[in-house]
Amino acid sequence: MPRQCIVTGKTQGKGNKYTIRGIAKKKKGIGLKVTGKTKRRFHINLFTKRFWFPEENRFISLRLTANAMRTIDKLGIGQVIRQMRIEGRKV
Repeated sequence: MPRQCIVTGKTQGKGNKYTIRGIAKKKKGIGLKVTGKTKRRFHINLFTKRFWFPEENRFISLRLTANAMRTIDKLGIGQVIRQMRIEGRKV
């Protein structure tokens, strides 16, 4: 199961971690230089959460981000599930 929000579709990001060495110019050095670069991942803020779905009289477990939980609070679980099913996502 990928690290992906089922509601918003967000996935992890990619980036770099920089190793910096040197003495700062304000401390009479020649400045800070990047001496190494390694790849890293930016993970999303993902939770497994159970919601009561009154239209089908059951609980639904979803893997969502904190942003998706705010969306569900704003729109309601029923409208979010209907929109996901229109887009073809399985719930």
